[in-house]
Amino acid sequence: MNTSAQKWKSSLIGQDHAIDLISPYLDIFHAALTPAGRPAGVFLLLGPTGTGKTHTVETLAEVLHGSSRNVLTIHCGEYQHDHETAKLIGAPPGYLGHRETHPMISQSKLNAVQSETSPLSIVLFDEIEKATPSLCRLLLGVLDKATLNLGDNTKVNFERSLIFLTSNLGAQEMQSRIEQRFSIVRNEDSPPAGGRRACLEAAKKTLSPEFINRIDEIIHYNYLDVDAVRQIVDIQLVNLRGLLAERLGITAPRVSISDRARGELCRLGFNRQYGAREIKRVLFREILLRLARTINSGDRSDMTIDYRDGFVLVSAVGCYA
Repeated sequence: MNTSAQKWKSSLIGQDHAIDLISPYLDIFHAALTPAGRPAGVFLLLGPTGTGKTHTVETLAEVLHGSSRNVLTIHCGEYQHDHETAKLIGAPPGYLGHRETHPMISQSKLNAVQSETSPLSIVLFDEIEKATPSLCRLLLGVLDKATLNLGDNTKVNFERSLIFLTSNLGAQEMQSRIEQRFSIVRNEDSPPAGGRRACLEAAKKTLSPEFINRIDEIIHYNYLDVDAVRQIVDIQLVNLRGLLAERLGITAPRVSISDRARGELCRLGFNRQYGAREIKRVLFREILLRLARTINSGDRSDMTIDYRDGFVLVSAVGCYA
């Protein structure tokens, strides 16, 4: 495994198989062996919400470009009607407001998410199942020939692009199948990982065969288990310390966490229905808010997050509930 893939896996927890399927396309591109007239890779990421689909794309941008913001993101929920595809490619000449309509995708926008460290553009079509069928038809040329014709007849070249499509298709069917076979309890340590078939069946019912046939890899994301939640909690705590250092500089308090508090964060953050997003909500509600109030009170001494029938912050100045 190369260094980039190792760094990527350290940021994306519980879905190593996704990185293993995407990484070969990076190796082929960097060796200049990607077939001409095709995107560098096209991936459909399927699975329940909060399992890391969008995070996969953002962490890849971090690895390749040094920033998770180097992604051209199209939120497909904004394109649920046929006429809204004009926002994507711009209105053709002769239409009212043509000069005022700027396409959401252009060659300059595609180039803007590249960097000095990598010439690859990362393009994300988020929640593709929400898009109007006309948008999917429009994308057929992009996925097959790496070319998009804009409203003014200029072309956008996607040969130096990785294209990601995310979807929750089949997640509900996956959940119901699992619940029929297993007794689901809140703190179950090993949730079943099945459900790939349910997601694939749902995708094939919603997306046309022509569309599916242009995708290089269909990647299924499993539910997160308790061990993955523990790792994500630790990563989020590291990010919290980084946020304090970035925003408060040398006056930032050092923050540690007791084993009891870490265990309670994992317990509260383990939610199969909402995935890792629940962890962020718990950290905001139980930790970040308390830290903000303590700092606003003037206390910037080193602190320990503890749990005593509720989360508390213990500092040299005092104990804050």
